[in-house]
Amino acid sequence: MTSTRVVRVAITETRNAHPEMPTDLAQLEGKLEAVRAANVAHHVELMRAAKAQGAAIIGFGELFTGPYFALGKDPLWFGLAEDAARGPTVTELSAAAKELSMIVVAPIYEQGPSGQRFNTAVVIDEQGAILGKYRKTHLPCGANEQGSFDEPFYYDRSDGKNGSGPANVSKNPFFPVFQTSVGRVGVAICYDRHFEGVMSSLAHEGAELVFSPAVTFGQKSQRMWQLEFQVDAARHNLFIAGSNRRGSEPPWAQPYFGESYVTGPSGVLPNLSQHPDLVVADVDLGVLGRPDPSGWNLPRDVRHEIYSKRS
Repeated sequence: MTSTRVVRVAITETRNAHPEMPTDLAQLEGKLEAVRAANVAHHVELMRAAKAQGAAIIGFGELFTGPYFALGKDPLWFGLAEDAARGPTVTELSAAAKELSMIVVAPIYEQGPSGQRFNTAVVIDEQGAILGKYRKTHLPCGANEQGSFDEPFYYDRSDGKNGSGPANVSKNPFFPVFQTSVGRVGVAICYDRHFEGVMSSLAHEGAELVFSPAVTFGQKSQRMWQLEFQVDAARHNLFIAGSNRRGSEPPWAQPYFGESYVTGPSGVLPNLSQHPDLVVADVDLGVLGRPDPSGWNLPRDVRHEIYSKRS
């Protein structure tokens, strides 16, 4: 008998919700709490909308508590960083998760205890408990035909100190995998998705569903966005939920193409959402334990001795 483990998954596709973004960003000095509060309130409402559609787990977009500020260098935004365990965003989302009985993957701007800052996703269970966090491993710095980005100015690469606990089943400190009530969940943030070892590491550590929150733009990025997740899901026997911003954010004119979707080993899943800022899909994790319909058995047939000899 074929087993099924269907989980309704939601991801957001939205943008900065603060309604009063000034042309001169210096006017936000001392007012970043209002930016954060507006975005958290917006996302709690999206949680409610996703729950109303039957979602058991939701993933927010990268750095969802504010606009994407890495388009330039401005130390103003350091003030948006907060504690990943006791900060206001995690506190509010823990309460909302418990109220709605919903698992949340919440990517925030983290202020580390030693003064470092990180691009971090916090995983909260349906009882409001923090299961752990993932710190973004790879940071981009460059430019394309639309704009530039300088993430190392704002935060550090992961130090592998994501924390441990009974929910984290991974032995790799850089790539935690969290046992949740719906399945084993991993995270790969934006630029991480381009590196060949990320999804393979998460799969090796037992991930079944990977959330990939992103803020991405440009022609090549848009083309690869439609390819990378689908190939990795098939190659590593995973479901991947990719969330990208959509629209542009004042005072910058940089557009984000959105195109968020959920894919699995057999391709992109139908979007069941009734809300313009959400993508909702039914994920059958039971598929991952069945024989591959292609007849392939990649884990059995891989020749590790060849790859280990690469210089």
